[in-house]
Amino acid sequence: MTEAKLHSFVERIAAEQFENCFNPYADKCPVHDAIDAPLKRAKTLSRLVERAERSEVDAIWIGRDLGYRGGRRTGLALTDDVHIAEHLARWGLTAKRPTIGEVVAERTAAVIWQMLSQTQLNVFLWNVFPLHPHEPGNPFSNRQHNASERRFGEDALAALIALLRPKRVVCIGNDAYNALGRLQGTIPTLAVRHPSYGGQTQFVKQISALYGIEPRGQRALF
Repeated sequence: MTEAKLHSFVERIAAEQFENCFNPYADKCPVHDAIDAPLKRAKTLSRLVERAERSEVDAIWIGRDLGYRGGRRTGLALTDDVHIAEHLARWGLTAKRPTIGEVVAERTAAVIWQMLSQTQLNVFLWNVFPLHPHEPGNPFSNRQHNASERRFGEDALAALIALLRPKRVVCIGNDAYNALGRLQGTIPTLAVRHPSYGGQTQFVKQISALYGIEPRGQRALF
C-alpha cells in the first residue's frame, strides 16, 4: 500500500454518510480539526488495519459507537487524544494528532488503556458502529446508533473479522454485545462490563482475569 492509497476497508468506511453522524475519515470539524484531519485519520486507520492484517490478533475489543471526546477526534476506537500515540506505538506506528488546540481526555478511553498497557497481546479496537452518531443540532454529543447504522456496522465488523482473523471478540458493555446481531456465534465472543456508570471495578476484574493480569491498585476515574 502506498502512502496515498487507503486500504479498501477504510475507503468503504470513509464513503459512508448518515444523518446526524460525523464520519471522521471524510468530515472535518470546523472547531477542533486540523486542515487535513479527515485524510490524516483515514491514513492512520489504513496503516493500522494493514499492520494488524499481517499480525496475529488476539482479540477485537469492541465498543458501541465513536464518542465526541474520543474517536470523533482521533479516528481510533476507544482512544482519545491522550492515548493516540500509545495506541499507534503498540503496532509500531506514529502519526501526528489530527486535532488542534488543547488535548482532550475521555474517561472510557482512560480505563481501556489502563488495562491495555498491562498486556502485550495484539488487541484491535473497534466499534459496532464505526462513526460518531450525535443528537440533531449538537455535534458534540453522543447518541446510540439506529437500525440502519447498525446494519452498516455489522457488515463492517464482519469484513474486519475476515481481514484480521482474531481469536475472539470482547464486547465492552451489553449494548455492544447485543448489537453484534447476526455475527454472534460466528466467532468466540464474550461481554465485559462497560467501565462507565460505576462499571470500572468490574471491567478491571474481568479484563484482569481474561488476560492474566496481576491485580494492582487501580486509579478511580469515575
